[in-house]
Amino acid sequence: MTMFFTRRLAAAALAVLVAATACSADDDAAPQDGPDVLRVLAGSEVKDLEPLLKEAADAVGVRVSLTYAGTLDGAEQVASGGADGRYDATWFSSNRYLSLIDGAPAKLSTQTKIMISPVVLGLKRSKAHELGWDTKQVSWADIATAAGQKRFTFGMTNPASSNSGFSALVGVTAALSNAADALDAKQIAAVTPKLKEFFSAQTLTAGSSGWLADAYAGQGGQTSVDGLINYESVLLGMEKRVKEPLTIIYPSDGVVTADYPLTLLASSAKKDLYGKLATWLRTPDVQRKIMTTTFRRPILPEVRPDQRFGTAQLVELPFPNRRSTADGLISAYLNRVRRPSRTLFVLDTSGSMKGERLDSLKQALSALTGADTTASGQFSRFRDRETVTLLPFNSGPETPQSFTVPESNPDPVLKQIRSYGDALEARGGTAIYDSLRAAYQTLESRPSGNDFTSIVLMTDGDNTDGSSYDDFASYYATTSRTIRTFVVLFGDSDVGEMQQVAKLTGGASFDARKGSLASAFKEIRGYQ
Repeated sequence: MTMFFTRRLAAAALAVLVAATACSADDDAAPQDGPDVLRVLAGSEVKDLEPLLKEAADAVGVRVSLTYAGTLDGAEQVASGGADGRYDATWFSSNRYLSLIDGAPAKLSTQTKIMISPVVLGLKRSKAHELGWDTKQVSWADIATAAGQKRFTFGMTNPASSNSGFSALVGVTAALSNAADALDAKQIAAVTPKLKEFFSAQTLTAGSSGWLADAYAGQGGQTSVDGLINYESVLLGMEKRVKEPLTIIYPSDGVVTADYPLTLLASSAKKDLYGKLATWLRTPDVQRKIMTTTFRRPILPEVRPDQRFGTAQLVELPFPNRRSTADGLISAYLNRVRRPSRTLFVLDTSGSMKGERLDSLKQALSALTGADTTASGQFSRFRDRETVTLLPFNSGPETPQSFTVPESNPDPVLKQIRSYGDALEARGGTAIYDSLRAAYQTLESRPSGNDFTSIVLMTDGDNTDGSSYDDFASYYATTSRTIRTFVVLFGDSDVGEMQQVAKLTGGASFDARKGSLASAFKEIRGYQ
């Protein structure tokens, strides 16, 4: 029997760097259904279980329909009732954030933990040896001190879009604040200076743990980034993908662990199917398959853990017990702690954008200025300290307009960006590559320091004016090649050519042809 999968976010390793194609989060396509189908709203972290789950059809008569969503988006969908009747279960790496949302616990029924993976630090073997961390225990405070001294660099996912990044942020904050109990707002404020030192060493960001690993491994690990904070399972799975192995550091003061609870929704009538699948996933043979194929630790004590997991004891760090605290921590990270962002949007305003398409673009920009009041929307808005440049184009590139969002009182600048977007008009042809080249020239003429710098290209059609893709590729080879372009597939854009742009620049492509442009823009924010 065939298992159906609805893909929201798919990441794939490419020969040079990484290009991923992602479907926007509000794709209208309904999950496949049937009397033997369990419809599951899942985090992209469990995508590597697809091959194993296909066996469940023959083994216990359950077909699994997976639909992927980000941690915060998925949690909001469940809490708001949007998952009722559409899905039968959820499967995220953790239910911790979901459990903090008012009304969410009532939406959940049985929860079954399937596997375990702590969020830890992996460093190139040579760097770990240089720091002496391959022969002694290391605390998060030790790691923070070395990070503040610029002795190593690392990549981590965005905590607003990925549970691995959120777990890492919680763990580091709890450890550095010496929190014995759940974190609170005062502790977060007090430890913010230490967090800024720690995250000054972060030089790579991503919207998912898989994409982060792909971006690092895309050049065989031969990058300026010394390591990653990610799931233990992801780090172990990179062994054959990089030239220099990673040494995994298990901080002595503790970690935050993912336990991957398969959770039945209270609204589902498929309790029997859920029970069959959950029981099967916890059988010793299946647990061993999970361990050997995905490098996650078995949940069953009778299944002996692989020696690759080492002997370090996992100490669990305290987690926030209020949503306001969790949201406050994410907000502090985005707006005060991490390096600022520098983002340039190359926006198609050609004649074919006139009408509904241009309205969608204006709505998408408005959402990023704070009009989207959902939690995930607030975390995807233009951040404090971020420099936002808008470069509209039609038959040629127009003059770019830059806005820097201040750390205090950002609203006036956000309103200026919204007004600029609302004034856009559609006319003329489509000079994609002249405009993209202008974007790179704009950014490279203004050194960014240590900002996270990226380009977003949105077009609804083929290139009709100016230089070609080949011309741009030749130009790109002369640049520093450190700036990624994230491409939005929209309208009648040339999918193959746009994906080539993403591949060339190490970026990703996001599909807004069936979903909304605003959702695609929001997803991209996790990578900036």
